[in-house]
Amino acid sequence: MTLASIIVPAFNVQATMRQTLEALLAQTYGDFEIIIVDDGSTDATSQIAAEFAADPRVRVIRQKNRGLAGARNSGIAAAKGAFIGFCDADDIWLPHKLARHVAHLQSNSKIGVSYAGSAFIDNEGVLTGQAQRPRLKGIGASHIFKRNPIGNGSAPVIRRAVFDEIAYQPAFERHRPWYFDETFRQSEDIECWLRIALTTHWGFEGLPGLLTQYRINATGLSAATDRQLAAWDRMVAKLTPLNPSFFAVNTTAARAYQLRYLSRRAVSALDVSRARSLSLAWLAQSRTPLIEEPVKSIVTLAASATLSALGSRVLRRILLVSQTLHLRTAAQ
Repeated sequence: MTLASIIVPAFNVQATMRQTLEALLAQTYGDFEIIIVDDGSTDATSQIAAEFAADPRVRVIRQKNRGLAGARNSGIAAAKGAFIGFCDADDIWLPHKLARHVAHLQSNSKIGVSYAGSAFIDNEGVLTGQAQRPRLKGIGASHIFKRNPIGNGSAPVIRRAVFDEIAYQPAFERHRPWYFDETFRQSEDIECWLRIALTTHWGFEGLPGLLTQYRINATGLSAATDRQLAAWDRMVAKLTPLNPSFFAVNTTAARAYQLRYLSRRAVSALDVSRARSLSLAWLAQSRTPLIEEPVKSIVTLAASATLSALGSRVLRRILLVSQTLHLRTAAQ
């Protein structure tokens, strides 16, 4: 079997990391290593990592805080596997995930990035009933730019050769290469995926099924939308020189998709004014999402309108009653 590496960036994740690591150690694929990158944690994360390091398949790297991109870069630099996956320390891989991705990559030498959909879980690890079900085939740079089918950082398994091809080392970096751009604290995923699509020959392809459980934390969703949009715009400015004609054609529609996504985050956070302003912004930017994805776009607009009409207090009460009824029904 071919060795695969699973990198677990970890920063103050004592509440969830045990469940993450137990799920990774239960993978049905037999030849793998887990690299926990303790990114300057100040809680019990270090102690939990040390406990799991008793397993010979687990290694721990400790470093001063460098952010998610920096933790991933340290893990990639230390990885020995021909295939590299990431699992954030609050997410969960299903037992057969690694086996399916490795088989996928081994069966098609042109695929560099294999991914699959994700089911959403809440802070307590309970399935919410929502999921990311991305496009799986025929993925080009424009799809990645507009819709990011990979979805989240715990979804892909990637050939080591892909990272070797995009590696670079800033003049001030003395210790190891960069693969993800550590100057980004948001949009680091899409920046890396799009750079792969624009500068290498490697293909992207998804597998059917929901192979990751992705934890949704509603805290701060709305407050982060301004920062996320700013990071997304900076990503576009950074990558545009790689292929100016590509960005000239695709940026307007892609930005509308990004604004639509952020409007859904504002709705989830029950932020009335932010949801309304973002909905108006994406419609003004481009009607492409409405044309290409009418159902999802209309549902997003309807959710924003409902929030505006009822207000956050009424919606919170409705959601609380709904959750209470769901719990009572489940207990019967």
